[in-house]
This record gives sequence, C-alpha cells and structure tokens, in this order.
Amino acid sequence: MFSSEELERYARHIVLREVGGPGQQKLKAARVLVIGAGGLGAPLLLYLAAAGVGTIGIVDDDGVALSNLQRQVIHRTEDVDVLKTESAAGAIRRLNPHVEVVAHVTRLTAANARDLVRGYDIVADGSDNFATRYAAAGNGGGGHLRRDAHDAPPA
Repeated sequence: MFSSEELERYARHIVLREVGGPGQQKLKAARVLVIGAGGLGAPLLLYLAAAGVGTIGIVDDDGVALSNLQRQVIHRTEDVDVLKTESAAGAIRRLNPHVEVVAHVTRLTAANARDLVRGYDIVADGSDNFATRYAAAGNGGGGHLRRDAHDAPPA
C-alpha cells in the first residue's frame, strides 16, 4: 500500500493507464543495481528514485571531484572528496525518502560481480571503463550474471 504522501508523489504515474496503481506497486517492489555513479549512472539514479523504485543499489569506488560536477548531476560542490556512493545516496534520500539505498563501495569485477548482483531484479551498467563493463556483461570467466530465483537479497 501507499502512504498518502506516496499517492500524491506518484499521482502522475498512477493515473496513467500504462502504469496505474499496480505498475507503481511493481516499481516500489523493484530492486535495481546501478553500476557507477558518474556521468551515466548519476541521471539514471535520480530518475529511478523519482519514479519510486523501492531499492536502489549503487556500485562505485570513486570519490567526487570538482571536475565531475559539470556532467555528474547527482553530486554537488559540497560533495567534492566524498565517496560517490555516499553523495548519490544523500541526493536520492533528499529526492525521495521512500527509496531504500544500498551503497556498495567497490569496483565491480569478475570476482565480485555475481555476489553484487544477487538480490537485484535489474542491473544497469553506467560504468565508464571496459573492465567493469566486461564484468557486468558476465564475461569475466564467471558466466552470465542472471540472478537465480533462489538468490537472497543483499544484507
């Protein structure tokens, strides 16, 4: 069920025949992992939060730099030298306090990819380097990263 605040917040989605209440409930129940909180991941994180995705995981091991701010719209000047996961989580919580944020302060690699994606319904690759993209595509020697139905959500 939605709180009265959520009903107001998502009213434009709920009145859409293509989304409606059932669709918004699915968004609220969804768990999305975003790899990278930089130029590609930053706007995606904001839109997922605004749409009401229930749980958003963020994978990034980098800090915010002043030179990031012209393209990484989730971060602010005050966030320089802060971990991107922390900065992005704060922005998401300010935008939509109904979203749960799970920060994974690490780089996605072939060795950790399967454990990181476990428990998420969708993985969105917003990374900016070939090695991470290769691992995200399941090419790091561990096979594809499809989440099995019995995989438990991350702790």
